[in-house]
Order: sequence, then C-alpha cells, then structure tokens
Amino acid sequence: MNNSLELGKKIIKEKIPLIPKNPGIYRMISVSGEILYIGKAKNIPNRLKSYVSETNLPIRTERMLSLTHNLEVTTTNNESEALLLEANLIKKHKPRFNILLRDDKSFPYIYIGHKDKWPQLTKLRGKKSRNGYYFGPFASIGSANWTIKILQKIFQIRVCDDTVFKNRERPCILYQIKRCSGPCVGHIEESQYKKTVSDAIDFISGKSRRIQKSLSKDMELASKELDFEKAAIARDRIKALTQIQTSQKINQTNLNEADVVSIYKESGKTCIQVFFFRSKQNWGNQAFYPKHDTDDNVKEIMTSFLTQFYENKVVPSLIITNTEIQDLRLLEYTFSQKEKRDVLIKKAKSKDEVNISKLAEKNAKQALTQKLYQTESNNNLIENLANKFNLNNNINLIEVYDNSHNQGSDSIGALICFGNEGFVKKRYRKFNIKNEKVKNDDYGMMKEVLFRRFSKAIKEKSGSLSLPELIFIDGGKGQYSVSREVLNELGLHDLPILAVAKGKNRNAGEEKIYHDNKEYILKKNDPLLFFIQRLRDEAHRFAISTHRAKRKKGLSKSLLDQIDGIGKQRKRSLLNHFGSARSVESASLEDLKSVEGIEESMAKKIYNYFHE
Repeated sequence: MNNSLELGKKIIKEKIPLIPKNPGIYRMISVSGEILYIGKAKNIPNRLKSYVSETNLPIRTERMLSLTHNLEVTTTNNESEALLLEANLIKKHKPRFNILLRDDKSFPYIYIGHKDKWPQLTKLRGKKSRNGYYFGPFASIGSANWTIKILQKIFQIRVCDDTVFKNRERPCILYQIKRCSGPCVGHIEESQYKKTVSDAIDFISGKSRRIQKSLSKDMELASKELDFEKAAIARDRIKALTQIQTSQKINQTNLNEADVVSIYKESGKTCIQVFFFRSKQNWGNQAFYPKHDTDDNVKEIMTSFLTQFYENKVVPSLIITNTEIQDLRLLEYTFSQKEKRDVLIKKAKSKDEVNISKLAEKNAKQALTQKLYQTESNNNLIENLANKFNLNNNINLIEVYDNSHNQGSDSIGALICFGNEGFVKKRYRKFNIKNEKVKNDDYGMMKEVLFRRFSKAIKEKSGSLSLPELIFIDGGKGQYSVSREVLNELGLHDLPILAVAKGKNRNAGEEKIYHDNKEYILKKNDPLLFFIQRLRDEAHRFAISTHRAKRKKGLSKSLLDQIDGIGKQRKRSLLNHFGSARSVESASLEDLKSVEGIEESMAKKIYNYFHE
C-alpha cells in the first residue's frame, strides 16, 4: 500500500501547480475511471496540499489516495457554487469515499388550483409547474393522504381528475358518504364551492380558529332561518374540525416553517430524523441512513447530509439541529441565495427547541436500533443460507428472478434484490421479453432475462448493477439447468444458483430447492424456509404487478393507436373528452364530431373502425 499511496500523492503533487487558486470542486479518480471522492474548496490548490503534506492522515484517506490514478478539477465563481456543485455530483456519482445520502427522493405536496372553475384537491411530486397553491413537503404519501382525507371530510372538495369530473352524470360514492359536495352534477353553487376551497386553503395554512368561528356563525344563522339541513352540515364540520385539532400534533414551539433535523450514531451507523413543520403543524417525519465511514463524526455527517438533502428541495426559513454544523455561515449563505430569502440554521437552544430536537433524536435512536436489529437478523439468515447449501461466497446481495405472462402476451421478466438491510428496491428491474419465439416459454424467457442482465454487466463495468453473490430462480430442475447454462456461457461459473420449485399441489411448505445437481427439502418450521418463501413471494409480487401494469397500459393504448391518422394530439383530445378508449369505442358519430380537433372525416374513420 505504501508504494501506491506515494504514487497517489505524487499524482496530486504534480497537478497542484497547474490548478488556479480559485474555489471549486476536485475529483479523485481510480485507474478504471471510477470517481473515488468529490470534495470542495475555497482555494483548490491549498486544499490539495493537505493530502500530500500531512503525515498522519486518516486510514480511509490513505486508502483513497492509494487508489487515486488521476485528478480532475472544476472551478466555480465562488465557494457557494462549489458547495452546490459538490452536493449535486456526489448524489449523481455516489463516490465510495464520500458520505452519501441514501433513499433520497422528492416529497409529496398537496396542490389546489386557484384559477380553476371547480378547483381540485390532489397530491403531487416533482416540479411545481402548474399555477395554484402548494402545501408541503409532507414526510410521506401517508401523511399527505391523511391531510387530504381531513380536507375532504371538513370541506368536501373534489379529488377526481378533470376527465372524470367533466363526464359524470351522477355523483360518485364520495358524495354519498359526505366527502365531496358534488360539483360535477351541480349539487353546490360555484360561489359556495369557491368559499369552501378558500376555507380549506386557510385551514391548511394554519388558520383553523378563524374557520371554526366562521362555521359557528353559519350554523347559528342557518338555525335562526330554520334551515336545519345546512345547520347540520356546519355542525358536522365543526365536530370534524375539533376532532382533528385534538388529535393533530400541533407543535408547542410555534414553528411556522421549519425542519427539525436530529442525528444519532451508534456502532458506526447513523440515523437522521427530519421533522417537517409548516403552518404550526407537524407534517410528518422521515428517517434517513447516510452511508459513511465508521470514523466520521456526527458534525461531518450532518453537514454533508444537509448539503445533499436540500440540493434539490425547497429550504425552509429555519433549520434546527441537535449538533453543530461545519461551514455554518457558508451553508446559510448558499441556502439563502438559492431561495432568495433568509435561511437560518441553528442548534436547538430554547427549552421548546431542545424538547422538539430531543424528540426527533429519540425517533432517530429508535429507528437506528430497529435497523441494526433487522440488519443483524438478515445477516444471520444469509449466513445460515450459505452454510446450508455449502456456498463459499461471502454473500452481500441476492438477486431473485421470476417471469410473468398471459398465454404469451405482455411477457416480462422480473428481478428483485435482497441485502443485509432488506429488500433493495432501487435495484429492482423489469425486462420486456423481446424474442417473440420465447414469450410463451418459461425456459426461453429465463434464458433471455439472465443473458441480457449479466452480459450487460460484464461489458459495461461502470453504470450497470454490480454482480450479486447468489441467484434465486423461481422454478425447478429445468429452470436451474437453463440458468446454469447461461451463466457458464458468460464465464460466471462460480456464481451460485438456487432454484425454488413449488411443492406437491403447489402447497407452501413443501418447496424443493435445487443447487449443484442436488435436491433439498427443508422442514416446514425452518426459519430458512420462511426466508426463501419471502424472497420468492416478493419476486412473484413484483413480476405480477409489473405484468398487470403493462397489460393495462396495452389495453388503454391499443384501441386508438391502431387507427390510422390518430396521433398524440387527437388521442389526447379523445381521451380528455370521453375519459377512456373504451368510451370512444361506444361513442356515436355525432359525439365524435363534437370533439375538438376531430373533423368529420376523422370522426367517420373512428366510428367505422369500431362498428364495421
């Protein structure tokens, strides 16, 4: 290692005189082209000098330098730009020596269109491209759905999309159970509907007391006018609102727009809990488990987490943490510039702030404890599996394969992955079967899927899924044989395969497992059998759900796509007008002619296609 370490230092030393003394980012690159580490600096040459001049470097840094074969640099206008570029590139390339935020995703928002005649209540992720009111982020889809149900219960705003809304002739069940006011069929006046929408916006903005007073006045007025039905509606809404205010966790710190971020580290692993507070309400919390070296301290981990977490998200006005932050002023300045308003990051100090920060830390500790226990349990199961079937590999990842088709149509292959932390959803893959000759042949489908997956991994060392240490196949001797044949052909002779065949009468507990020309039958109460069934069932679930989605998509597309002259624009007009391809099929000629963009000759062509 000493020789390679000195070589790595030499490469960096030779580059330093060529680099301008500007802020920016640098990338350590291995001999194979892999990005090992991405760092930022106010003065890049000065930062790089520390790698070659310091004698007592951390072991991890020495490992990184010993693998470094090249160095690339990108300069920026200022340190703030370098910070954002570093976060963006770390999330994109996931270098092995950086602290990595895993399971990063966009959070759901609740959207209400303010220019629509009959505004719709819905949730969405991603870019906020439509005009209207956005409320969030919510920690999970469950939190957003819960809030939508509350808004439906109190304000009875529609949740159906425009296509369904425009084509209803009678109200749906939501009207019957008093979750919608039935604007689709005129059961509420436009002015009254818009008032309830305005009240809903005020409620979700934290003005629930004003709404309650307004409803109380409406109830009293309706009672005086002997309009008891209207009074009962107002009464029911007040009861629902009171119930929500009682059960909802309105935070005692009066946080109007803040994220509370707490970190807990144990046994070299870390959990970070983020609590979202908006409009003085707790909109849920989410746990994150950043990947880092065991020697990284909580200050470094938290700083790296915040930089990556908010790189593609709206930053709140206030971020409260339970630990100090590196580069605090730089982080505040960068976030403030990004949002074009002041952003404050502070360690919890006041009594209320400390209480809510400790609650988030307690949640982080509980989540990490559960994660560590689950990881240990999974490790034990994987170790027992290796011992049972005499597998020499050190197993970290297991891939499970299954196929699904409907008499040869919509044929797909499915791949799921399991590691020591459980199912790895980001490694799930589907394969649309391309070879027409094997779409009704389970053996042929399995051969195609495995060949495509592993030949690509062998040819493209970067950018593809890394190879697993074990493969599970849903099938018996035949599937095992063809799978072994494919892997051997690709030179993967040492990659073990287990095939799981359903037992007699397809009963669970009577599975036969094939490996290396041997047949195994496990006892019905063997934890290992339950583990194998769990892997097989998850692969089957993913294969079936993927197959159904493909079939459903095919059904909705094929009817219109087969008509000559129907392009994207006309297809969109037809679906927006009728709601579905099936409704187009049963439409009259006059109805077709009334669709915007469908002239008489095209209407006749569509009508004749379905009726000749």
